[in-house]
Formats: sequence, C-alpha cells, structure tokens
Amino acid sequence: MEYTKLEFETAFKDKEMIPLKYTGYGENVSPEFRIKNLSIKAKSLVIILEDLSHPIKNFTHWIAWNIKADSIIPDNVGSMDNVRQGIAYGLHKYKGAKPPKFQKHNYRYSIYALDTILELSPNTMKKKLLKTMHGHILQKGTIEGYFER
Repeated sequence: MEYTKLEFETAFKDKEMIPLKYTGYGENVSPEFRIKNLSIKAKSLVIILEDLSHPIKNFTHWIAWNIKADSIIPDNVGSMDNVRQGIAYGLHKYKGAKPPKFQKHNYRYSIYALDTILELSPNTMKKKLLKTMHGHILQKGTIEGYFER
C-alpha cells in the first residue's frame, strides 16, 4: 500500500543529539512531536522507537499506539488515557536512549498515521503491531537522533 510522508518536528533536528530529558539518563519521557501535514482521514497514531546501533538489529525501545490523531503529540504521551504501550525494552512504557558510557548510539522515532484504532493486547510486540497496521497506514515519518554519555 502506498502512503505519503508524515512531516513533523520535535525537540531535536534529524541526525542531531537527543536532549537529555528524553533519555534514560534524564526524565525518560517521550518528546513532543508537532505534525505539519496530518491527513484528515487519520484516526490514530503509532510511535516506534528503535536503537539502530544495538547489536540486535533495530532493537525496539518503545511501541505506542492509539495515540489521538492530532497536530501535537504531547511529551510523555504514554501517560495519556487510551494510549496503549506494548512489550519492548520499555515494558509497557517509554524507555529512552541509554547507551553504555562512552558509546554513541543512533535512534529512530517512526510515527505512523492510521485510518483506524487498533484492538491489540498490551502484550503486543513490534512484529504483531506492524502486521496489524498493514493496510491501514496513511502516512509515515521518521527522525533519527543520537545520544552518548
């Protein structure tokens, strides 16, 4: 299925350092995202956070779905009603960047706009989430950042 690019901004620019607040060494809350071109057909949003430098390819830190389709995803979105968080490194919660000392890791936040609300168990993992989203994705956008201590 074809989908369009979702454009958004956050607390850091693409390929730049993730602010301490959004890491495991800071407040460990998800950043705010300001979406520029959200489809009027969008019914919910999904966020996936992956560590691209981890020995396990695209190691999943966090998955969240049924986020309100709006132009702003507030920081610490996992604390909001109706947002579901599955099984990842952050078990049912956001788990920000936390590489070992003196190591630089690269992270990717992917945001998907869907034409539906997902009915999934809280024990869902990324593979099942992606499979369930298939055919419902209207837009997708990504931003990468890095963190090192």
